[in-house]
Parts: sequence; structure tokens; C-alpha cells
Amino acid sequence: MHISKLSLINYRNFANTKLLFNKGVNTIIGENGSGKTNLFRAIRLLLDDNMIRSAYRLDSTDFHRGLEKWQGHWIIISLEFEEISADEAVQALFCHGAGIVDDEPVGRATYNLIFRPKKEIRLSLSQLDDGDHDGLAAIQNSISIEDYETIFTGRSAAEFNDDKFYKEVVGDFENARFSEEIEFPVIGAKIPSVLSVSKEISFTFVQALRDVVSEFHNNRTNPLLSLLKAKSGDIDPVAFQAITDGVKALNDSIESLQDVQVVRTDIRDTIKDAAGEAYSPASLSIKSDLPDEADRLFQSLKLFVGESTEGYEGPIHELSLGGANLIFLTLKLLEFKYQKAKQSIANFLLIEEPEAHIHTHIQKTLFDRIQYDETQIIYSTHSSHISEVSNVQNMNILGREPDRCEAYQPTAGLTDEEIGNVQRYLDAVRSNLLFAKSVVLVEGDAEEILIPILIKKVFGVSLDELGISLINIRSTGFQNVAALFHSDRIRKRCSIVTDLDKAIIDTTLIAGEPEAVQQRKKKYQASQEKGIARKAALEAAFNGNPWIASFFASHTFEVDFVSAGNARKVVGILPEVYKDKATIATAKADLESADVALYGQRALTIADNYGKGWLAILLGKKIDSDAAIPEYILRAVAFAHPVVKKEVWFNILSYRLKLQEEDIFSAATTEQCNAFRQKLTAFLNGEIDFVSIRNEVLAGFPDDRINDVLKVF
Repeated sequence: MHISKLSLINYRNFANTKLLFNKGVNTIIGENGSGKTNLFRAIRLLLDDNMIRSAYRLDSTDFHRGLEKWQGHWIIISLEFEEISADEAVQALFCHGAGIVDDEPVGRATYNLIFRPKKEIRLSLSQLDDGDHDGLAAIQNSISIEDYETIFTGRSAAEFNDDKFYKEVVGDFENARFSEEIEFPVIGAKIPSVLSVSKEISFTFVQALRDVVSEFHNNRTNPLLSLLKAKSGDIDPVAFQAITDGVKALNDSIESLQDVQVVRTDIRDTIKDAAGEAYSPASLSIKSDLPDEADRLFQSLKLFVGESTEGYEGPIHELSLGGANLIFLTLKLLEFKYQKAKQSIANFLLIEEPEAHIHTHIQKTLFDRIQYDETQIIYSTHSSHISEVSNVQNMNILGREPDRCEAYQPTAGLTDEEIGNVQRYLDAVRSNLLFAKSVVLVEGDAEEILIPILIKKVFGVSLDELGISLINIRSTGFQNVAALFHSDRIRKRCSIVTDLDKAIIDTTLIAGEPEAVQQRKKKYQASQEKGIARKAALEAAFNGNPWIASFFASHTFEVDFVSAGNARKVVGILPEVYKDKATIATAKADLESADVALYGQRALTIADNYGKGWLAILLGKKIDSDAAIPEYILRAVAFAHPVVKKEVWFNILSYRLKLQEEDIFSAATTEQCNAFRQKLTAFLNGEIDFVSIRNEVLAGFPDDRINDVLKVF
């Protein structure tokens, strides 16, 4: 038996989310704050026997934060299982009270936690007239958390993630419409606590390793103590009697020491001298308290580990953070093995962010090696090292939206061939593709090197600060990677940046012209045709996909970089490209020409002869805040990140204002800068909008490079 689906409705930062799982090892990927811990807690409320009391004590803070009012709404956490055993006892867990008798055993079933208003509240809502918003508000204002109940149901037929279900069963709060019914068989039959699934499975949760040393010091969370207690019940009392007798004898020996008796007498006499006989204790002893019971004796045992080759074994607090975390994780895995040995109906192991303080290679090795028969393992992580060795088909990706978190299945609807292409890319290239808020895909070293530098120098903020990941797909092909971004898969914006390869010369062949000229024209013509075909292929592949847009350099990145107004930057690197002064002079003239055939050919020649990556590295040293970002790149960035926060714009414009005040590329007056600073503060305070501040920049600083950006955003 394994979990195939988790549905979360109105639970914490999940408004309406569905995650899909497969047998074996699954990975949940997400940035900090995307809900990984909340998601694991939701699973534990249903399957962790230690969390059952918490399941009956949900609070108002457990409701989705995006609800205008939580009162009256339901929290639904639903697990769907597949490959359920045909064993009669197992079948009873999911069929009990359902009123259904099948000739064939149930192979798929749900187990649901529903936190809903009690019957009298549901009855009051059902009696409202349609559209009675005042009546609804009055009922909601009267509801407290004590008016709620937790029920567990099984074998439900509801599609909990369907908005239609919620409106029909729970209610349409927006339009104040509620069903006259208050009990709905579709949510499943109640499962009594005596048939709790959590009591029949093996379930181990390994929490994120924040402070391992304190966990070892806490008897409740110490994994070593848990293991020892699990074994203490197996100890033969007769065999343990010799240890008990030895401990008692040792206690007696310690107590009878002469020095101990002297101190005891001195304490008793001092108390009587100070407080008098009437207020002194009736008796006083100093006793050795070494436990002689197995479980208490085990509490005195501590783990000592040798982390180096020096032969020294030290306590846990002397280990490195990574070493301590590895030991903690190992003990939790052993705890799981002990549980699994009890032959439960299913085995589940949840491991939360195992990467903390653990070396990259150990992270990947752990992920690769932690696999158990008949066990479903679910990891959560924000480690790109773990994600790159995870099977993309077994991934759920969490994304943060302004008012909620969502889950994406990156391979939903893809063919086996398409999945294979994506998997091979993730196996071969380390990237943060799966963690990105939005993505810009490029296919060249020059773009990968220079675009982040251009953004940082001109914007004053990095691509990371804008929430954009720039990914070089190299020769993989845009279609293979961009296919991940889709309404059915990863709902994040993806810009594709590539070249149209339009010829920089007239490619018409003329009879009698030199062979070298004709070959050059044919080469440009072939590249141009490939560029046209590339554009057509991308448009055909992603037509109608709102998450993907393609942006093309008219020629190539190098040519369009010069065309945008960066000839001076390229001229600046000529002494590092050429040694001959005459050649440098000729190249300078070509680059400063207005003829694309001249400056374009020169830029391409340098790139072809010396390598695009090498050229980009040299140019990166020359990029400054007066660099011009080609428009197609700005449009790609704007598509990937269309909504820039007010605070980010404030930082960008403050950075540009500082450049104006330093008189680097402008002759703006001090009075003009001071006046703009006041307006910028008003913008940050919400007194004027973005359009107004943009117009101020365009009118007041017409030569500033940030205007190129403002015209696009």
C-alpha cells in the first residue's frame, strides 16, 4: 500500500492543493517558506500515531491565511492509497461503515481528516436564504473554534480539490449559498478511532535537523533512547537480574563511604543549628540513585563517536554539525527498521530536509542508498544536489504565490520520450531550474555570463533579487526543457532567449563574384534559414501556452549587443584581442561604424576566433552602469518577472539616482536630484504610483540607461 495523492483544502498556506506520489522514493522540492513543513505535518496528522491528539486540536491558525474569515469553512486533508492489501483486517479499515459490500476487495481508497463546524452551525448555515450575506456574517461572527469537530472518514467518493464540490458541500461563501443538506455521504463514512490507520502502519518521521545536540539531550526526542526503550522490553528479566543486583550493590557501596556519611552528618547538624529541631527535616540521607530498572538504566547511556582517525571517541556535542546530523539520521533510520520489522500493513518514511550541514556528496549518497523494500519514502528538500539525483516523475514542486502555495507535478501529461529528455538534462546539468520563481532560458555561454552582469550593473539589483533564474540549456534544445512550464505542470513563467540569425549582409549570389564571397553569403543564408525555422518551431511548440514566450536577437547576441549601443565596450577589449596596432585601429573603425555588415562581421569574427565564452569574460570586465541592454533581453526579463515590487523599484531608482548625483554619466543638477529623491520617497510611501515615478525619470533624466528598462516594464 502506498500514498498516491494528498489533497489539502484550506490548510495553513495551502488553499487548494494536490500532490501526486508514486511507489518508492518521492521528492518534494521547494524554497524556504513554500510549505514543506506544513505539508509533512498534514500527512502526520493522519498517519503518525504520535500526532492523533493534535488532529483533534486544530486551531484557527491552521486555516488557510487567505480566507477572509475562517469561520464556517472546512479544513480537509485527504490521503488516497493504492495497492491496498486484500487482507480482511486491512479492508476493514477502509470499508468500515461505508455500507458497501463488493465481491472484489478495495484496491484504492481514501483516508480523510475533516475539520468542520459542528452540526448546529451547519444547520444554521443550511437555513440561510440564498444571497443572505448579513445572515451569513451574523453566523460567522458567532462561531468560535469550540464550535468545530474533527472527523476521520474513509472510502470517500468526493473530488476534494474540485471547487464545485466545496461549494455544494461546504458552501458558496462568496454568494452566500448553502445546501439544505448537512450530511453528505460523498465525504465518506466515519472511521472510529479503534480502526485508526495510524495504528496499523509503520510510520517514521525524521524532522529537519536544526539542533541535533539538543535533540539528544531531550529524553522525549532522543533517538538513541527510543531505540534502547524499544529493546528493553525484549530483555530477559532473569538475565538482567545480575545487572540489577550489581547496581544495588554499587549504590550501597557509594552510600556507605566514610566521606559521604560525614557530609550527611554535617548537613543534618548545620540545619538543626540554623533552624532548630522543630523545623529541621525528620530524616536526611545521601543515596546513590543509579537506576536498576532497564528502561531507566538505558537513559544513562550516551553515544560516543570517533569522527577522525585518531582513535578518540567523543560525545555528540563534540562532533561537527554534519557528523552529528548524520548520526541522528542514522538512528532514526534504525528506528524505522525496528518498526518495519513488526510486519505492518504499510511502511512510510518521511525525511524533512536531510541536507542541513551535510556535505554535497553525502547528500546525494544518502538519497541514492536510503531505499527499503515495501516502503514509500518521501523527502522534502531545497537542495539542488538532491533534486538533481531525484527522478523527475516522482517530484512535486512547491511554489509560492502572493496569497498561497501551490504544488506542481513537472511531468504531468508529458510523453515518455519528453520525460526522458528532461530527466537526462537534470542528470547532466546542475541547475536551480526546479527552484526558480521564474526562468530565462539561454543556449550560449555569452548570454549566461553577460546577462546577469548587465542586469546588476544597470538595475543595481541581481537576477536573484528579481526572482529570476537564468539557465543555460546549451545543446539540449529549448523544447525539451521548456516543456516543464505549463498549466498542467510547473505554473511559472519561462522566457526563451535565442538568436534569429538574420544575415548581416545581402546574401543574393552574383555571378562572377569570388568563391570566398559566395561561400560567406551561403553560410549567412543557411544560418538565417535556421533562425527562421527555429522561431517557427518554438512558436508551434508553445502557441497558446501562457507560461512561455520566446525572444529573439535580430542577428546574434554579439551583433545585437553592439547594435544596442555598446560599441565602446567592445572597443575597450581590442588591446586584449589584437596585438597589431593597425589591426586594432581597423577593428575600432568597424565597431564604431553604423554599418551592421562592418561592426557585425567584426563582432562575429572575434567571437568565432577566440570563443564566445572568452569574449564574454573580457566584456564582463568592461560592463558598467551605462551599458545598454538589448531590448529583446529586457522584454524576456519583463515577461519572466512582470510584477516588480515597489520596494525593488525603489532600490533600482535609488541606485540610478546615486549615479546621477555622482555625475558619472549625466549632468543632472543637485536641485534636480534632491527633488527627485523626495518624489521617490513619496513613491515608496504609496503617495504616487509607478506610472508617475516612471514619467518623472523619463522626463527628468532622459539620457539615463534606466529609461530603456522603464519603456519595457
